Amino acid sequence: MKRFLTKNIIQATLVALLVLIVDQVSKYFVRKLIPIYSKVELIPNFFNLVHVENRGIAFGFFNNPGIETTGIFSVISIIAIGVIFYILITETEKTPFLAISLGMILGGAIGNLIDRLFWGSVTDFIDLYLSTYHWPAFNVADMSISMGGFFILLSIFKRKKYASHFN
Repeated sequence: MKRFLTKNIIQATLVALLVLIVDQVSKYFVRKLIPIYSKVELIPNFFNLVHVENRGIAFGFFNNPGIETTGIFSVISIIAIGVIFYILITETEKTPFLAISLGMILGGAIGNLIDRLFWGSVTDFIDLYLSTYHWPAFNVADMSISMGGFFILLSIFKRKKYASHFN
Protein backbone atom coordinates (compact mmCIF):
# COMPACT_ATOMS: atom_id res chain seq x y z
CA MET A 1 0.00 0.00 0.00
CA LYS A 2 2.78 2.43 0.89
CA ARG A 3 4.46 1.87 -2.47
CA PHE A 4 1.19 2.62 -4.29
CA LEU A 5 0.70 5.76 -2.23
CA THR A 6 4.23 6.91 -3.03
CA LYS A 7 3.75 6.18 -6.74
CA ASN A 8 0.62 8.36 -6.89
CA ILE A 9 2.25 11.21 -5.02
CA ILE A 10 5.26 11.03 -7.35
CA GLN A 11 2.97 11.02 -10.43
CA ALA A 12 0.97 13.98 -9.14
CA THR A 13 4.14 15.86 -8.20
CA LEU A 14 5.76 15.32 -11.61
CA VAL A 15 2.62 16.49 -13.42
CA ALA A 16 2.36 19.50 -11.07
CA LEU A 17 6.01 20.41 -11.72
CA LEU A 18 5.55 20.15 -15.49
CA VAL A 19 2.45 22.37 -15.36
CA LEU A 20 4.19 24.83 -13.04
CA ILE A 21 7.26 25.13 -15.27
CA VAL A 22 5.26 25.58 -18.50
CA ASP A 23 2.95 28.06 -16.75
CA GLN A 24 5.68 30.20 -15.22
CA VAL A 25 7.93 30.18 -18.31
CA SER A 26 5.02 31.17 -20.58
CA LYS A 27 3.97 33.99 -18.21
CA TYR A 28 7.57 35.20 -17.97
CA PHE A 29 7.82 35.56 -21.75
CA VAL A 30 4.42 37.25 -21.97
CA ARG A 31 5.44 39.81 -19.31
CA LYS A 32 8.77 40.42 -21.08
CA LEU A 33 7.65 40.44 -24.72
CA ILE A 34 4.06 41.72 -24.85
CA PRO A 35 3.27 45.13 -23.39
CA ILE A 36 0.37 45.21 -20.95
CA TYR A 37 -3.04 45.31 -22.71
CA SER A 38 -1.43 44.55 -26.08
CA LYS A 39 -2.07 41.63 -28.38
CA VAL A 40 -0.27 39.51 -30.93
CA GLU A 41 -2.61 37.98 -33.49
CA LEU A 42 -1.67 34.36 -34.21
CA ILE A 43 -4.74 32.95 -35.97
CA PRO A 44 -7.04 35.69 -37.32
CA ASN A 45 -10.58 35.60 -35.91
CA PHE A 46 -9.64 32.83 -33.47
CA PHE A 47 -6.45 33.13 -31.36
CA ASN A 48 -4.39 36.00 -29.95
CA LEU A 49 -1.68 36.24 -27.37
CA VAL A 50 -2.50 39.13 -25.05
CA HIS A 51 -1.08 40.52 -21.83
CA VAL A 52 -3.62 41.21 -19.10
CA GLU A 53 -3.30 41.10 -15.34
CA ASN A 54 -6.15 39.42 -13.49
CA ARG A 55 -6.70 40.09 -9.77
CA GLY A 56 -9.70 37.74 -9.75
CA ILE A 57 -9.89 34.02 -10.43
CA ALA A 58 -9.91 31.95 -13.61
CA PHE A 59 -11.31 33.54 -16.74
CA GLY A 60 -11.51 37.00 -15.14
CA PHE A 61 -14.20 36.25 -12.55
CA PHE A 62 -14.06 38.72 -9.63
CA ASN A 63 -11.48 40.83 -11.48
CA ASN A 64 -12.47 44.13 -9.90
CA PRO A 65 -9.60 46.62 -9.57
CA GLY A 66 -11.39 48.42 -6.74
CA ILE A 67 -11.43 45.38 -4.46
CA GLU A 68 -8.29 43.81 -2.96
CA THR A 69 -8.55 40.11 -3.73
CA THR A 70 -4.92 38.95 -3.69
CA GLY A 71 -4.98 37.92 -0.02
CA ILE A 72 -8.26 36.03 -0.05
CA PHE A 73 -7.52 34.20 -3.32
CA SER A 74 -4.02 33.36 -2.04
CA VAL A 75 -5.53 31.81 1.10
CA ILE A 76 -8.07 29.89 -0.99
CA SER A 77 -5.21 28.59 -3.19
CA ILE A 78 -3.21 27.46 -0.16
CA ILE A 79 -6.26 25.64 1.23
CA ALA A 80 -6.87 23.97 -2.17
CA ILE A 81 -3.23 22.84 -2.32
CA GLY A 82 -3.59 21.33 1.16
CA VAL A 83 -6.81 19.57 0.19
CA ILE A 84 -5.15 18.08 -2.90
CA PHE A 85 -2.31 16.67 -0.82
CA TYR A 86 -4.82 15.33 1.70
CA ILE A 87 -6.73 13.56 -1.09
CA LEU A 88 -3.52 12.11 -2.50
CA ILE A 89 -2.60 10.71 0.89
CA THR A 90 -6.01 9.44 2.02
CA GLU A 91 -7.97 8.46 -1.12
CA THR A 92 -8.56 4.71 -1.04
CA GLU A 93 -9.32 4.25 -4.75
CA LYS A 94 -6.11 5.71 -6.09
CA THR A 95 -5.51 5.50 -9.81
CA PRO A 96 -2.86 7.06 -12.03
CA PHE A 97 -5.69 9.00 -13.72
CA LEU A 98 -6.70 10.57 -10.38
CA ALA A 99 -3.08 11.33 -9.52
CA ILE A 100 -2.50 13.02 -12.89
CA SER A 101 -5.75 15.00 -12.60
CA LEU A 102 -4.87 16.17 -9.09
CA GLY A 103 -1.35 17.00 -10.27
CA MET A 104 -2.81 19.21 -13.01
CA ILE A 105 -4.92 21.09 -10.47
CA LEU A 106 -2.01 21.30 -8.03
CA GLY A 107 0.42 22.69 -10.61
CA GLY A 108 -2.10 25.27 -11.78
CA ALA A 109 -2.98 26.34 -8.25
CA ILE A 110 0.70 26.78 -7.36
CA GLY A 111 1.38 28.65 -10.62
CA ASN A 112 -1.37 31.19 -10.02
CA LEU A 113 -0.45 31.45 -6.33
CA ILE A 114 3.12 32.36 -7.29
CA ASP A 115 1.79 35.13 -9.54
CA ARG A 116 -0.43 36.51 -6.76
CA LEU A 117 2.35 36.47 -4.19
CA PHE A 118 5.07 37.96 -6.43
CA TRP A 119 3.10 40.20 -8.80
CA GLY A 120 -0.17 40.91 -6.95
CA SER A 121 -2.18 39.53 -9.89
CA VAL A 122 -2.21 36.63 -12.32
CA THR A 123 -0.86 37.06 -15.86
CA ASP A 124 -3.39 35.87 -18.46
CA PHE A 125 -2.47 35.68 -22.12
CA ILE A 126 -4.51 33.14 -24.12
CA ASP A 127 -7.30 34.92 -26.00
CA LEU A 128 -9.65 32.62 -27.92
CA TYR A 129 -12.43 34.23 -29.93
CA LEU A 130 -14.79 33.97 -32.86
CA SER A 131 -15.46 37.21 -34.70
CA THR A 132 -16.17 39.71 -31.91
CA TYR A 133 -16.99 37.15 -29.18
CA HIS A 134 -13.94 36.69 -26.90
CA TRP A 135 -13.67 34.04 -24.21
CA PRO A 136 -12.07 35.68 -21.16
CA ALA A 137 -8.27 35.54 -21.33
CA PHE A 138 -6.65 32.71 -19.41
CA ASN A 139 -3.29 31.02 -18.89
CA VAL A 140 -1.71 27.57 -18.69
CA ALA A 141 -2.52 27.26 -14.96
CA ASP A 142 -6.22 28.05 -15.54
CA MET A 143 -6.33 25.54 -18.39
CA SER A 144 -4.66 22.87 -16.27
CA ILE A 145 -6.99 23.44 -13.31
CA SER A 146 -10.03 23.25 -15.58
CA MET A 147 -8.83 20.11 -17.37
CA GLY A 148 -7.88 18.41 -14.09
CA GLY A 149 -11.31 19.18 -12.64
CA PHE A 150 -13.00 17.90 -15.79
CA PHE A 151 -11.00 14.67 -15.68
CA ILE A 152 -11.94 14.11 -12.03
CA LEU A 153 -15.63 14.64 -12.84
CA LEU A 154 -15.27 12.27 -15.79
CA SER A 155 -13.77 9.59 -13.57
CA ILE A 156 -16.55 10.03 -10.98
CA PHE A 157 -19.24 9.60 -13.64
CA LYS A 158 -17.40 6.62 -15.12
CA ARG A 159 -17.10 5.01 -11.67
CA LYS A 160 -20.82 5.54 -11.01
CA LYS A 161 -21.70 4.06 -14.41
CA TYR A 162 -19.83 0.84 -13.69
CA ALA A 163 -20.98 0.71 -10.07
CA SER A 164 -24.62 0.83 -11.20
CA HIS A 165 -24.19 -2.54 -12.97
CA PHE A 166 -23.68 -4.24 -9.63
CA ASN A 167 -26.81 -2.84 -7.93
